[in-house]
Amino acid sequence: MLDREGFRPNVGIILLNTQNEVWWGKRVREHSWQFPQGGIKYGETPEQAMFRELEEEIGLKAEHVKIIGRTRDWLRYEVPDHFIKRDVRGHYRGQKQIWFLLRMVGRDCDVNLRLTEHPEFDAWRWHDYWVPLDVVIEFKRDVYQRALQELSRFLTRPLQNAPHHARHLRTGHGPRAATQSPPACAEPEKK
Repeated sequence: MLDREGFRPNVGIILLNTQNEVWWGKRVREHSWQFPQGGIKYGETPEQAMFRELEEEIGLKAEHVKIIGRTRDWLRYEVPDHFIKRDVRGHYRGQKQIWFLLRMVGRDCDVNLRLTEHPEFDAWRWHDYWVPLDVVIEFKRDVYQRALQELSRFLTRPLQNAPHHARHLRTGHGPRAATQSPPACAEPEKK
């Protein structure tokens, strides 16, 4: 589904933890990192597409997040010709995206990169809000910068007494390797 200008409607997701760090995913078998994103299907609203992509790409459901904000309008990027399949060249120009800023209310162990047969990411970590854009594929960098800038107005200071999240690389589901079965989230201690 392309608009008249050749842009595919899409959503981007910036997921925050309680320390205002962002969820940063490493593309499967690549050295590039990015935020979750995906196309809007015919008949879907951007919000519906965002929740579907959130679950498909990182295994989180609506109950694991809270919407904090979204971009006011579409942010566009053009895809270089050598990344476009021959059969759509001339029609397809790139993506137009609505970006959502979400707060994680679930736990790190709720993340599951292996929910689908074709995962997008093979590792993830929490990173400072102003992520290093040099690890993002070049043609997306401007949109990332604009999305981060526009959505930064919704940031609040980290919550007091919030648990510190480890900043180490995580693969598969939580800190275990992707080939192992996912860990169960431990139930919080009852007082």
